[in-house]
Amino acid sequence: MYYNIIGDKMNEFKYCKVEIFTPKTHLDDLTEVFRKLDVGHIGNYSECISYSEVISRWKSLNGSDPYIGKIGKLTEEKELKVEVTCEIEIVDSLIQEIKKVHPYEEPVINVIPLYKIGI
Repeated sequence: MYYNIIGDKMNEFKYCKVEIFTPKTHLDDLTEVFRKLDVGHIGNYSECISYSEVISRWKSLNGSDPYIGKIGKLTEEKELKVEVTCEIEIVDSLIQEIKKVHPYEEPVINVIPLYKIGI
């Protein structure tokens, strides 16, 4: 469980933001995972996500099996950064499901606790 401290009071975080970096070709697979787990459900709205195009850069090392790029070469590619709000209690399940549909050997999935959300 994630906690925050306000003054001398410790509170549990109820929500987090999950960021996933993925090729554009896999956006529909991710949104199906979100739909299945009811992630991105905020108030009277469902399937609430944001995504933006970014340029990512990496070098695949020996022993890797890159989906994009070549071992030993610097790779720069357009990707999507997908963001969704998730309840902390299901974030581990969400990560497991993302890994099932994500094409990368080592997907970048960031989980950021949220102090407050707009609900």
